[in-house]
Amino acid sequence: MSETFRRPTFGSAVYYRDPFAALDWLEKAFGFTRQFVVSDDSGRLCHSEMRFGDGYLMVCGEWPGMPSTSPAAVDGRNTQSVHVQLHDGLDAHCERARAAGAKIVREPEDQFYGDRVYVAIDPEGHLWSFVQTVRDVSREEAERASELKIDGWV
Repeated sequence: MSETFRRPTFGSAVYYRDPFAALDWLEKAFGFTRQFVVSDDSGRLCHSEMRFGDGYLMVCGEWPGMPSTSPAAVDGRNTQSVHVQLHDGLDAHCERARAAGAKIVREPEDQFYGDRVYVAIDPEGHLWSFVQTVRDVSREEAERASELKIDGWV
């Protein structure tokens, strides 16, 4: 496989009723970049991939017989979210998403474990969390701040 299509170990597939609109919106709101888009003779999306940093996302249309679907098709129910690590600019990223129509359900806020986080919902109801590490925190400091027991802190 060429370097163009080299992928990290994990990626996510997100299903949309209108995948072409989703591709446009994800570029505008979140800054994703189209890797490639495959459509059939009738113009229906067959497969697509977008990049962000060193990760990738497959944007898919709904297919008959497939169990995965857009939250818009199932009364807004959501069983997963996509978590995106930013290196910098979290607050500006949030404002970009808001300006593009994202519903911000958790405003940017610093967390006890050293990250700053915001959470958004896209036009079809998918949940997205964006995080930026803003300070290094030891396990002991995080436990004191949260009053929780934390195992596996690396």
